[in-house]
Amino acid sequence: MSILVLGTVALDTVKTPHGRRHYMLGGSAVHFSMSARLFTHVNLVATVGEDFPSRHLDFLSGKGINLDSLMKTAGVTFKWSGEYKGDMNTALTLKTELGVLSTFSPKVRTGQRGIRNIFLANVDPDIQKQLLGRMHSARLVGLDSMNYWIHNKRASLLRLLKKVDIYVANDREARDLSGEEHLVSAARRLQRMGPRIVLIKKGEHGVMLYGPDLFFSLPAYPVNKVVDPTGAGDTFAGGFMGYLAGCGRTDSQAFKRAIVYGTVCASFNVEGFGLERSGRLTLADIRGRMKCFKEISAF
Repeated sequence: MSILVLGTVALDTVKTPHGRRHYMLGGSAVHFSMSARLFTHVNLVATVGEDFPSRHLDFLSGKGINLDSLMKTAGVTFKWSGEYKGDMNTALTLKTELGVLSTFSPKVRTGQRGIRNIFLANVDPDIQKQLLGRMHSARLVGLDSMNYWIHNKRASLLRLLKKVDIYVANDREARDLSGEEHLVSAARRLQRMGPRIVLIKKGEHGVMLYGPDLFFSLPAYPVNKVVDPTGAGDTFAGGFMGYLAGCGRTDSQAFKRAIVYGTVCASFNVEGFGLERSGRLTLADIRGRMKCFKEISAF
């Protein structure tokens, strides 16, 4: 099976204690695609401006990403600039330039509207709703968001939660949207808002899944050196959703295995700037690290 992802394609400028990079290829849909492509065929829906380098399009196509629904329109590409300090768990946004994203209305090719696995990566919830309304046979729908939309488009986000199967949030987002500080209570309340499954990402402390008759918690893979955390959550979501789309199952064992794949994919992402690591990933890399992960986390 294939998967369709809606999100951003961006040019990122990032500074961490390990260096600085200017205008790297990034964005929620791109980081998602880099891990999801290992498990299934990925169709990307996004927009870029006239300034978007053609080499980036060639790179994405070369990774097997279907770009038929990637729009190139008049204007400039979405750009984000951020800095990480200390433990690098939180990015300090220095500058955001929405560009063509400010007027984006997703267009989906007719042949892609029947794709059954969909992930709504971080973007305006009204845009996410538009995309979902253009699909006609969804089987599994995942949703990501961020604090900006929780605080500024809460009503739109709450309406969208009733239409999805899986909601993915980090711990701060889960607390903000649910109004609960305790994460298990937050997950329980979020599930009552609509999604069958709630996934709460806890950064270096791992991930927690809450669903009907299913509770699962997994630590993060212990990375020796975190270089750039940008896109780690999207990379996790790509591994998680990509595996589910590829195996065609949504039972408890499939969810657990998907979380492990997502966690391992994200552990590679943070070891380099931008796509330096995730862009080179192979299934052999993932399986090798999974073996090590199993040895250090099983008891």
